[in-house]
Amino acid sequence: MQLLNLAFYFIFLIAMGYYAITNLQWYSYKLERVVFHHTKAWWHFVYFLIPYALYMLADYASSYAFVVVIAYLGLLYSWYRGLDKPLVWTGRVKRFYAALLLIGLFMALALGHHGVLIPIFIAYGISVFIEKMLFNGFKRKAKGKIEKMENLKVVGVTASYGKTSIKNFIAHLLSSRYSTYATPRSVNTLGGVMKDINDDLPENTEVYVVEMGARGEGDIAEITTFVNPHYVVVGKIGPAHIEYFKTMENIRNTKMEIMQTNRLEQAWIHESAMVKPENNKVHVYGTGEVAQAHPDLPMPEFIISDVEATLEGTSFTLNGTRYSANILGAFNAMNLAAAVLVAKEMGLSDEEIQKGLSTLKPVDHRLQRIDAGGKVILDDSFNGNIDGMMASFDLASTYEGRKVVITPGLVEVDDALNEQVAKRANEVFDLVVVTGDLNYAIFKKYVDADKLVKLESKSEMEKMLVEQTRVGDLILFANDAPSFV
Repeated sequence: MQLLNLAFYFIFLIAMGYYAITNLQWYSYKLERVVFHHTKAWWHFVYFLIPYALYMLADYASSYAFVVVIAYLGLLYSWYRGLDKPLVWTGRVKRFYAALLLIGLFMALALGHHGVLIPIFIAYGISVFIEKMLFNGFKRKAKGKIEKMENLKVVGVTASYGKTSIKNFIAHLLSSRYSTYATPRSVNTLGGVMKDINDDLPENTEVYVVEMGARGEGDIAEITTFVNPHYVVVGKIGPAHIEYFKTMENIRNTKMEIMQTNRLEQAWIHESAMVKPENNKVHVYGTGEVAQAHPDLPMPEFIISDVEATLEGTSFTLNGTRYSANILGAFNAMNLAAAVLVAKEMGLSDEEIQKGLSTLKPVDHRLQRIDAGGKVILDDSFNGNIDGMMASFDLASTYEGRKVVITPGLVEVDDALNEQVAKRANEVFDLVVVTGDLNYAIFKKYVDADKLVKLESKSEMEKMLVEQTRVGDLILFANDAPSFV
């Protein structure tokens, strides 16, 4: 029986460790975020704390702790099957497990104690220490590489909304004249940028476009002081991740950390940053709405006007010049305008810019149009901000046929914004499909009952689409929150 319980102890430790490290990976290995900012905090009770307490009680009072382990394995497997973002077995995860098993072995054999929490926390601490040492080594290597590239120009891009689109638009326009490389996908942390430089940045690159994201104060500053961009773009600032930042002022201050570069040549700041340019290197762009609402602020130097958005593309005027692109969504006018401003500064003519815009392709899953099976599908699943979602709803409203939206609502924002989303969805769409529990109560309050459908799991998506949609429908996928939110 003792050997049986020892074997099941290690099985339980591995299973509990899987739950812990999976959640840590989702939240960038920040323990504080897992504990205090998890949108499904009840999971910690159901899949961690209660099983742990039952196991420790059974282990202390009887010889049948293995029964708890068997029950927990079934519970954890059910949890695992519902995930759309399972654990990725990176080097960091493997090192965590190596430390976890060694500590568990020591506690079981040397101390005669079937501890669970202590091994997990010590393994996490060891993991953090090892990663910090490796991180510093990777950082020195990446720093040395970009310092050797003497002719490299760096463009830094940040925003609450649209930074990936701006980055890709800039890279596309500049690629007609320069050897241009941009950070891939949504890579926008210091660790991600360092890995990108070490592994993938070509040494003949002339322009490196770097996306910078943040979940807290100092995140932008550490990337900025590392790559020291020559050109800076700050796109639209809004209440994204307000749960972490608490106030809009904190968000603006964090985004403006991008100005800490020591080799700035030019910067273009969206009016939502509410800055007053102090020198001729800093330029404000936008529609002028912010200055009209705040008379103490100057009007933008670069005015975006006459925006026209259809299901075929977007056109806008920037300081008297008309531009068009096969990119959907009125909100993309400001993202395209930022790319145009950078391109003009780097020597491209209006003709070259318009040619580049004409061949521009939408960023995957950001108002990407797909025509399939007689249906018009708008994939906006990677767009999780209020402005983008409202613009996608406005775009959908131009469609004459039946309209369907599939959305979890907005994540990491206050309820007021989701109330706006629900009300507008009720106005525009014939069918509103809400995925998950996160915002369902809000949608239930503001959406007509006869057009509201709840999708418990994404595994039910295909069946729902067959049953609820038909040829001629427009189907908008608006945001896509992973199962852990």
